[in-house]
Amino acid sequence: MFKFDFDSIGTHWQIETAAPLQEPIRRQLLAEIGEFDRIFSRFRSDSLVAGMAASLDGGRFRFPGWAASLFDLYDRLFIATAGAVDPLVGRDLELLGYDGSYSLRPDPLAIAEYSKERRAWNLDVRRLGLELVTRRSVVLDIGAAGKGFLVDRLGQTLRGHGLEEFVVDGGGDMIHAGPDILRVGLEHPHDTQLMIGVANLRGRALCASAVNRRAWAEFHHILDARTGVPTQDVIATWAVTDNAAIADVLATALFFTSAKALSEQFEFSSVRMLANGRVEVSPNFDGEVFLSAEGETE
Repeated sequence: MFKFDFDSIGTHWQIETAAPLQEPIRRQLLAEIGEFDRIFSRFRSDSLVAGMAASLDGGRFRFPGWAASLFDLYDRLFIATAGAVDPLVGRDLELLGYDGSYSLRPDPLAIAEYSKERRAWNLDVRRLGLELVTRRSVVLDIGAAGKGFLVDRLGQTLRGHGLEEFVVDGGGDMIHAGPDILRVGLEHPHDTQLMIGVANLRGRALCASAVNRRAWAEFHHILDARTGVPTQDVIATWAVTDNAAIADVLATALFFTSAKALSEQFEFSSVRMLANGRVEVSPNFDGEVFLSAEGETE
């Protein structure tokens, strides 16, 4: 396999293909990520998301057609998690220090003030076609699904160029295409040199989330949007399905909602590691887990 490696939107990307990628294809892939960043990044002042945050009295903001499926997904997950997964969690992350300047310094007074009038996807945003209409300043953060969504888009681009065997890996969120099985290690959240298991991936997507990936002081980036507080009960999740965007957002949803409850709306398999060391594995998971239900090596 041939590899195309690059860094973008704060993570490392690796695309493996059976044949070398021609330069025009590489440029197209990078352009698609660049377009996504110009719209959704809350770490740059010229993004559409930054414009929403700066509009104190709200406004109308038009997004490209491809963003509709991303918002559809958040509509579904907001309901499925009773509001715990909400793309308006961006302001909470900023106040905890995960802001545009990466200050990593929480602002307790601002946190207390914001908690009195917390934003919510179902109250502060209306969807009118390709427009989001806001009634006040909101900070959109689509980190729960963004990388998976981009992984899917890049995979579609590769298929559009006739490539049938590839792996698109965006910082551990990946999609596989081809007849062979790809064995993917499930990294232990407390020791990146250890694997708690292996997933067998063939023509599907795998996304993971863990509290150690973006952590500072006593905080991490996986927040309950209803409270603005980092989750404590779950420390790592893995979700496998046909679509990387869905797998990505489910990996976040599993921090707040059981796999059984989510399976009523989504077809997927999963592994979930709890803070007490216990590991939950869905019956349809294709792979191996090396830990027992008590979190001990088997």
